[in-house]
This record gives sequence, structure tokens and C-alpha cells, in this order.
Amino acid sequence: MSNLQNRFDPHAPDPRTVALHGRESPQRRPAGQPLVTPIVQSTTYAQGEVGGECAHAYSRVSNPTIDELESTLGALESAPPAVAFSSGLAAEFALMLALVKAGDHIVFGGSLYGGTVRLAQQILAPLGVESTFVDATRPERVAEAITAGTRLIFVESPANPTLELTDIAAVSAVARRAGGLLGREIPLAVDNTFHTAVIQRPLDLGADVSVYATTKHIDGHSSALGGAVVTRNEALLTRLRFVRKATGGIQTPFNGWLTLQGIRTLPLRIREHSRNALEAARWLSGRPEVSRVIYPGLEMFGQRELAERQHLCSSGGERLHGGVIAFDLKGGVPAAKRLLASVRLCVLVEHVGAAHTLLTHPATMTHADVPREQRERVGVTDGLIRLSVGLEDPRDVIADLGRAIEASSAIEVTTEGSPAGLQTKQVIGTREVRPCAVTR
Repeated sequence: MSNLQNRFDPHAPDPRTVALHGRESPQRRPAGQPLVTPIVQSTTYAQGEVGGECAHAYSRVSNPTIDELESTLGALESAPPAVAFSSGLAAEFALMLALVKAGDHIVFGGSLYGGTVRLAQQILAPLGVESTFVDATRPERVAEAITAGTRLIFVESPANPTLELTDIAAVSAVARRAGGLLGREIPLAVDNTFHTAVIQRPLDLGADVSVYATTKHIDGHSSALGGAVVTRNEALLTRLRFVRKATGGIQTPFNGWLTLQGIRTLPLRIREHSRNALEAARWLSGRPEVSRVIYPGLEMFGQRELAERQHLCSSGGERLHGGVIAFDLKGGVPAAKRLLASVRLCVLVEHVGAAHTLLTHPATMTHADVPREQRERVGVTDGLIRLSVGLEDPRDVIADLGRAIEASSAIEVTTEGSPAGLQTKQVIGTREVRPCAVTR
């Protein structure tokens, strides 16, 4: 049995097999059956009779291509078919609409994607849903935040972009104890976008719900927006499908088809993302211009023991920690801006989890809507850079970062007394002082 083997169902196939074949048991395909799931690009379907049962009636409710996507996403976590949405935020919002109403309360982890914070503070709050943000790395803080009105606990692990980990099993135990005292369940939802089920299986660790922006690693090619909710709770699945039907947030057939093509190589891509990210993180941690590097695969990572316990291994036995790194430059915001303007291979975008290596400045991009005080409290400093390491040769990525880091550390200073027509350029960083011609 491989280390990636399903811990919920030890007889289930390896995720590499599930990603390719979906939920179907191995069997000979009928002659003429397409190898690739077709795109059913139809809004509606013929009905056999008035009031009769049929598999599909209207694509706002269900679609054959989306059915296959949902089945595969569920199978990756030994769960029933997932519920697919048009984006990750659509999936989050539907989950919250399914579980909370005016007067209810949600406990959020303190370090979250900026769009989730915006959803809580600017959409749910005016509707009467209260929120408390706590340090989810400390389960006791989650317990202290639970009130009689708490209906959901929502965390990210790893958190975006600080990569803080939540001990999912410990917070799950907190939710169950509190729910027992209140006489009802308090579901724990984990945004597992950064790791996917290849590295981390929240449901096996005690969580009730896994939430995904499939736009990221699951699609993996920057081609298709999407989101999904995975749970083993059949009543919640029914409720989610009703909310989706009522609000119209279903995934489109074409984007669903693209996402399915991404899933076919997901385990292989995640392995390579993790390998490349570890190499880049080790290199960054040795650079004198870098003040801190955050990556769960580094020995210096503050939650190393939890990372080793909670993250899965590849079939070769190597522990996987994902493709995302965060780091700060000693030069602060000016140095960060110069670095981001100097990269050639890496791309400055508001995205993560693609085949390409991507850079993001969270304070002005993904977390621009988060109040500065709240942002800085969880470690999203103005100089923090999020690096999503892609599938290029890591040596090329490192070379590009090296050139950009050197450029980011350079500051020109005019020195009096220089030879006519020349001024000195003093470089703050690793390069030596050298003369350069004055441009007039």
C-alpha cells in the first residue's frame, strides 16, 4: 500500500489511479465509448413525460460533464460526489448560506484569503451573520470563540499566504466537544486549496467539509475558474445542491471539462510542485537579502512536527508540502517592488497553483481589502511575497529569482568628486560597487 493510499478506505485505489479513472471500478470500456469525458454543452434536456423522473432537466441544476467532475472530486476523498461551483468564493458562499442565517455566528481562522475576509465582513455582516477571527493554530482560541450562536468553524490549512497550519484533528475535537454541550453539530470546514486531497485529506482528520478553489492546483493550468465542496454528510450535500439551484452558481460544462483534464495529472503535478518548492525554499533561506522564508518543508518551519504528521507522502515515501512559499526581503516594500518588477521567468499575477511559477504581493493584491491592522496581526506584512513554484526546471526559477533579488538590493547613490562624466553606483546587497556612465 502506498503512503498516498486512502486512510478512510484502505482498499481504495491510489489517488493517481482515481485521478485518471474517477470513481469507476476497473473494467473493460465498451466499444465506442469515448476515453475522455465529453463536454455536454446543453442548457436543457428532453423530458420523457410530464412529471416523470429524468437524470437531468436543466444545466443550472445538473449537467453530465459536471456529474463526472463531482464524482471524481468526491472519490479523491472517499466521499460522495462533490458539489461544484463557478468559483472558490461561490463554493464558500454557498456553504455559508447552507449553514447560517441572520443572528448566527462563524468562527474563522485569523489568516485567510482576502476574499473570504471580504465575504465575512462586507457581505455576511450586513445580513446579520457575526464573525470572529482567531488564531486557529491554537485550538484553545477556537474553543474560546465559540458561542451559543456558532454554526460553523472555517479555517485554511495552509493559510493564504502565511502558510500557517491548523491542527485539523485538534480543532475538530474542539468543535465536537462544543457541539455536544450545545446539543447540535458545529461543522468544521477546511479550505484545502493549497494542498488538495493529494497532500492532505481533511475529512480523514475529522473535518466535516473540504472547500476548494479548483481554479488553483486542481485545474493547474490557469484555464478554468471553479470551486467545490466535498463532504460525507448527505444532508449537507442535499442542502448545498438546493442552494446552488436557487442561486445559480453551478460550474459551466466547459470549465468543468477543463478541470477534469487538470485532475488527470494532479498527483504528478503536486509531487513536482512540492519538490521544486522545497529546492527554491532552501535556496531562498540561504540568501542574505531574505529576512524570512516560510515553507512547511523546511527544518526551520515553526510547525514542522504538525506538517510531518498532517501532510501525506508520495508513493516514493517523500513527504509533500505543496508548491507555495512566502518570504520577506530585508529591504522591505521598496525591495519587494523592485524584485517584482525585475523577474523575467516568474510572472506577477493574482493567482496560485499553476504550471507556471507565479509571484504575488498579497498586501496590495489578494489581501488589499483586509484592514491593515488585521493583515499585519497575522503576518501579512507589506513586504511579504507569495511564490507559487511551477513546473519549470527549479534551477531556472532560482536563477530568475537570483537576478531579481540582486536588482532589488541595488540603490544608486551619487558620490561627489567622481571623475567628470561619471558617478559611482553603490549597491546595497551582494554585488560590488562599480562605476557607471551618467545618462544626460
